[in-house]
Amino acid sequence: MTPIDLQPVVMAGGSGTRLWPLSRAQFPKQFLVLQGDRSLFQQAAQRLAALAAPDIRVAPTCVVGNEEHRFLVLEQLREIQIGAATLLLEPMGRNTAPAMTLAALQAVEAGADPVLAVTPADQTVIDEPAFTAALQRAVRQAAEGAIVILGVAPDRPETGYGYIKAAGAAGSMMVERFVEKPDLATAKRYLAEGQYFWNSGMFVVRASVWLAAIERCRADIAAATRAAWQARSLDAAFVRPGREAFATIPSESIDYAVMEPVAAEPGAFSLRMVPLAAGWNDLGAWEAVWQVSEKDDAGNASHGDVLLRDSRNSLVHAASRLVGVVGLDNVVVVETPDAVLVTDRSRSQEVKQIVAELDRAGRSEQTLHRQVHRPWGWYDSIDAGERFQVKRILVKPGASLSLQMHHHRAEHWIVVSGTAEVTCGDRVILLSENQSTYIPLGEKHRLSNPGKVPLEIIEVQSGSYLGEDDIVRFEDTYGRVK
Repeated sequence: MTPIDLQPVVMAGGSGTRLWPLSRAQFPKQFLVLQGDRSLFQQAAQRLAALAAPDIRVAPTCVVGNEEHRFLVLEQLREIQIGAATLLLEPMGRNTAPAMTLAALQAVEAGADPVLAVTPADQTVIDEPAFTAALQRAVRQAAEGAIVILGVAPDRPETGYGYIKAAGAAGSMMVERFVEKPDLATAKRYLAEGQYFWNSGMFVVRASVWLAAIERCRADIAAATRAAWQARSLDAAFVRPGREAFATIPSESIDYAVMEPVAAEPGAFSLRMVPLAAGWNDLGAWEAVWQVSEKDDAGNASHGDVLLRDSRNSLVHAASRLVGVVGLDNVVVVETPDAVLVTDRSRSQEVKQIVAELDRAGRSEQTLHRQVHRPWGWYDSIDAGERFQVKRILVKPGASLSLQMHHHRAEHWIVVSGTAEVTCGDRVILLSENQSTYIPLGEKHRLSNPGKVPLEIIEVQSGSYLGEDDIVRFEDTYGRVK
């Protein structure tokens, strides 16, 4: 028997605005560790990589994500020892239908026609063996030409999810229709009727079948995505669709673009649903994080340095300091070094309105954490005032910042641990713990870590302008020289 070729596809381009302030535009929720020691993205990639069976041959992972997150994706795949992945980098968000079409075009490029197993990067699953069994069942049905979606039997009248109405034998149910997020009364009726399932957003389908479906249902999306794919450029593991063509693609979800029209046209495609009973949760808001978290006897979930007294059914997340909560019920408190969120748990979906307000005001708290991750390591802006800023900088072993200069600031570097190789003008020097150096304004310079342990320094900037856009790069390992 010839094995089924399976292409795992992780869609990692979401922004996660409803999990602010932990989720930011430059470090969204899929890359956060909210349970255990792996991020949501890492969990998704590992679940798909584990689908191999005697009749299923799993190819290297394909990730569709945002250009701005490319080094986060590479680093997190490296941490879980998933190599040889293909990264399709979207220059801007265009929702899930174009993303899945890009993955299908990549899959058929060499003349093959694998089954795509497509999952969002921001979900949790408790029972991984049950997940594997359900996905393998879906793969075998998709290999016969069906479009298969994973549906979750609801255990509560949830208004934050879309629903699927399906009927038939439990192993392979026929999809009758898709339903938008309902109001509470409708959700209660769906729960009582028993024919409705939560839409998990996971799809399993042959690449050629998806391309035929998107061409039939949304020829405009299909044509524009093909044009962007044909204009693509390659950069090591990165595949970049043509920016100008990509910008013309209509933004649409898989459900709106294909699933709902296919369900409304019986016979055009075989549309099936495999039930998923694996403790699935789409972490769309802090309420969902509370639901999947371990709780104390009073129903409280906490993370970090937290003290709770006379409080119930609450979620408290402390990232950088002690948080005390007294006499509260049904609340969410999330503390980070530069922002604090307090909300009624039942209204946690509305956090996205705070993020929208931050965006309109042009505030950095919508985009960046105080600790900012870079391909070479990270920096943490620990203090700032008029004409000065202090950063804590960590450089990974063997990594190097770009050769650069600044028009408006000078810098003082003090080595806290590790060894620093410093280029300043024509000089190259080595600094060890407790040694320091000065980088004059306008001088070309570079910081590198030649050692085998992380390098940590304290940087003190002084000058008339300290913004991150006062960087002129001359050489860069990570392709950031324009």
